[in-house]
Amino acid sequence: MTAPVKHPLQPDAAAQAPASLPACLYVGDVMHQRMKPVGHRFRYKVYSLLVDLDRLDEAHRLSPLFSVNRANLMAFHEADHLRGTSENSLRAHIDRLLFDAGLAEPATRIELACYPRIFGQVFNPLSVYYAYDGDGKIVAMVYEVRNTFGESHTYVCTVEAGEVSPAGIRQSRAKVFYVSPFIEMNMRYHFRMSVPGDELKWRILETDESGPLLAATYNGTRKTVSTASILTCLLQIPLLPWKIVGGIHYEALKLWLKGMRYVPRPAPPPPASFRDMAKHEPQAAQNRHPDRWREGGGCAYED
Repeated sequence: MTAPVKHPLQPDAAAQAPASLPACLYVGDVMHQRMKPVGHRFRYKVYSLLVDLDRLDEAHRLSPLFSVNRANLMAFHEADHLRGTSENSLRAHIDRLLFDAGLAEPATRIELACYPRIFGQVFNPLSVYYAYDGDGKIVAMVYEVRNTFGESHTYVCTVEAGEVSPAGIRQSRAKVFYVSPFIEMNMRYHFRMSVPGDELKWRILETDESGPLLAATYNGTRKTVSTASILTCLLQIPLLPWKIVGGIHYEALKLWLKGMRYVPRPAPPPPASFRDMAKHEPQAAQNRHPDRWREGGGCAYED
């Protein structure tokens, strides 16, 4: 068995991590646009949390209204991301996943972007981990996906040469986990994720053999974690977890009323995947990517 190889990044393309904070908020909106077989679009205002997994004690002290692993108006609990595992440290859990994925050296720093607990409740359709090396370069991305059936799957993606540019981290994975009851399983995800800074931008394009089917984006502006910012978030969006879950079911109802066919839920895959099941796609599949997506001009299906 050959030793894992740490994939080099071109110096002029390596994304440098910003000055680190123990935690911060991102206030913005999430948008989904479906292109086929029926058109459907929605946009919701949300806020998310970015937390450094090595500085949870510091994050815990940022505001009397925010806690780590304890109940509060707004909180972050490691256990929310450790369901189905025997571990009690989220940092150790991600380190193990990265080791299993073949990362040559342990990450120096790991940040997690997710929704926080609000009044003790949370639902995270997608949680994203950024793993950095000692030079502040992104060496791996971890995409933790949950569905409304209580299942989850984690896509662990080491960063390869050419995947990082000033436009963000571009990665692609075959879909192996059931999420939407109206989307088949033979799909592919194309990620373009910005490095957290003053803004956080995510673009995910879901494609089938004939081209793009769904575009999803998240755009947020960074705010400090403070009593004032927490109160502002709670006043503007007081019931975030219920808004997320309710919105998922409401939009699903609208799709059903538009005549979308229900896709039966298969048996769930293993908890995590470390390799792309379709790494080398046929050349014709390159036509799935709009030029603006490939060249960093933004999702072609966003305003």
